[in-house]
Amino acid sequence: MHDLIVIGGGPAGLAAAMAAYKAGVEDILIIERDHQMGGILNQCIHNGFGLHYFKEELTGPEYAGRFIEMVKDTNIKVYLDTMVLDVTEEKEVHIVNKEQGYQILKAKAIVFAMGCRERTRGAIGIPGSRPAGVFTAGTAQRYVNMEGYMVGKKVVILGSGDIGLIMARRMVLEGAEVLACVEVMPYSGGLTRNIVQCLDDYDIPLLLSHTITEVRGKTRVEEVVVSEVDEKRQPVPCTEQTFECDTVLLSVGLVPENELSRSAGIELDRRTNGAFVYENMETSIPGIFACGNVVHVHDLVDFVTAESTRAGTAAADYILQQQELEQDDFLTIKNGNYVTYVVPQKIRQENVDKRVEVFFRVNKVFDESQITVTSQGEVIAKQKKSYIVPGEMEKMKLSKKVMDKVKNGEIEISIEEVVK
Repeated sequence: MHDLIVIGGGPAGLAAAMAAYKAGVEDILIIERDHQMGGILNQCIHNGFGLHYFKEELTGPEYAGRFIEMVKDTNIKVYLDTMVLDVTEEKEVHIVNKEQGYQILKAKAIVFAMGCRERTRGAIGIPGSRPAGVFTAGTAQRYVNMEGYMVGKKVVILGSGDIGLIMARRMVLEGAEVLACVEVMPYSGGLTRNIVQCLDDYDIPLLLSHTITEVRGKTRVEEVVVSEVDEKRQPVPCTEQTFECDTVLLSVGLVPENELSRSAGIELDRRTNGAFVYENMETSIPGIFACGNVVHVHDLVDFVTAESTRAGTAAADYILQQQELEQDDFLTIKNGNYVTYVVPQKIRQENVDKRVEVFFRVNKVFDESQITVTSQGEVIAKQKKSYIVPGEMEKMKLSKKVMDKVKNGEIEISIEEVVK
């Protein structure tokens, strides 16, 4: 019997384990399926990490290395090259590896920190033939940055998520020609700084409201057809452009890795594809917590660390106090106009000291706008914003004073455009 099992040794798992350790939990086990800790950060060799948490600019491996060294200075156990096959509601974790074989481990509490995965060509259904040379942006990033393989010489990127933008720059620096970054939406899905630093600085065109409508090639990609799309994201006839290329990189979204959550019976939110969580990152099963990209996809690892620290601390409280919080009495936070999702989705007021930080994403670009918090149609809080975009996660703090104004246990967060 372990006190705490953390599934995932990436930035979320490492931060959660360290937070629980600092809170007084001694028997902690981190389970990681890769041969090293650090997760996706190990292949993110660009800088820009750590500005919020460490107050300095680090590369991905440097950021991960800080936490790996912290863990090594403790008695936290780590299983590498170990696959978690199943997690039960009774907090039994089924694992397998080469050294111990198949095992069933028991824990007082569990933190899910499995991260997310990329959407593939099959998930979005690009028409055309099936030649080699079509990669997800993250796969290409691993090949180039960790395995030392060059994936192509003439590249078209579909999607303007952060990994796709960063790989546009990376491919140019490795000597490839990036012909275009194609985005089906009328706005980019990545951080503004990445658009500037990765596309604008290298004169790579960003084609908004466009998509790939055909991939052509026999053994290897030879060309792709790009078409403009209308407001319903349907291709517009006679707008086709043909790009001769040998590689297509897909940056078309990330999906939380929640197979284990489903098998455990945890309630999932169809908007985030992650677990419904309370203010302390506890899931619908008492004693099982979730944090990081397995809950919702973050744009900054610093936010992952902060959220995971909260989950690890809450798991420690659960273990050390040996009592379950009431799950029946809570406030529900819903997404209103122009808001795609909110996290956490539930707040237990008796478990809140002063305030709760709520994260959300919008589905439209706004200049002057206002975040409005309502309950039964009555405005209970508002906050002005000068600029909001879908590619950047927003946050708002709800104080106990605001939550005391809630009627019928429901809160709705919306965005209103401010007309000058």
